[in-house]
Formats: sequence, structure tokens, C-alpha cells
Amino acid sequence: MAKRVAMFEKVSFGQFKEGFEDCFGVSDEKKIKEAYDNLKIPARATAGSAGYDFFAPVDILLKPGETVKLPTGIRARMEPDWVLCCYPRSGLGFKYRLQLNNTVGIIDSDYYHSDNEGHIFAKLTNDTKEEKSLQIAAGSGFMQGIFMEYGITFDDHATERRNGGFGSTTKSKQTK
Repeated sequence: MAKRVAMFEKVSFGQFKEGFEDCFGVSDEKKIKEAYDNLKIPARATAGSAGYDFFAPVDILLKPGETVKLPTGIRARMEPDWVLCCYPRSGLGFKYRLQLNNTVGIIDSDYYHSDNEGHIFAKLTNDTKEEKSLQIAAGSGFMQGIFMEYGITFDDHATERRNGGFGSTTKSKQTK
């Protein structure tokens, strides 16, 4: 039986609104509140699935070569020594060459405590070579996350605390 190591939660409405406005330039509070209220918590499709599907907060149309940054409205609280690895859903990758711009999203356990509430974002590109536009309906799966346990080296002495996302851990001073 698989270990139970994490819990998905919605970020606060204020955090989602900030991310939504940053990603889409839209400040229509009614539209943002509707998207927030309709957010779905990531879920596995079957008992044998390793990945938790993340669902689009709004309708998305990605033409060939286009990129979009998405606020998922979700954060993950997980046990220490675990990481959430995020990938495009395999069917979308196969049909459209949908890619996460950082190839694999790495969500560390301490990201949950960041100033942005650990809000998980995804930056997607439709890298089709067949000129196919990709439509993702609000509430449809676009990315999957898999929890994985990790180890550290015997001589590791990291003690710094995270406060941010994208590149924040390399900005902190490492102890020796």
C-alpha cells in the first residue's frame, strides 16, 4: 500500500487573485471569484494512477508555439523528505507536444510555507510540429503531479529556510 504523505489545499482567494491578475492581466473580481470557486483539488483518476491530475482554472487556447502561465490555485502540504514532481499529462504531450517550460516542476516540501502560500503555477507551451491548436476546458486535466521520496548526502548541512519560489533556494546562503 502506498504511503500517505501529502494533502492538497486551495490557496486563499487573495493569493489566487494576485496570481490570476499576474498571469492574465485580468482584474475582474467576479470572473476571478468564479474561477476560484470552481477550482478542483488534484485527484488520481484510478486506484493504480501514480499522478494526481491538476485541473485548468479557466478555458485555455494555445496555438502552435504559444505559452501560458497558469495559477493553479493549489498548494501541497507534504511530509519532509518528499517532493512533488509535475509533468504535462501524457496524452497532451503525445498529441500536442505540450511541455512545461521548466521540463519538470519541482515542488519542495518547504514551499508550502512561502509568502505566496506555496501557490503552484505552471507555464505551458504548445510545441506542436503539426500546427495543432490545443484547447483545454476549465476543469480539465492538463498536468499531473507525482509525490516522490528523496535522500540527501551524508555531508549535507543545509539549514536555511525558503521564502519564495523559482530560484529562491539558490539565493539563500548555504551553511557548511
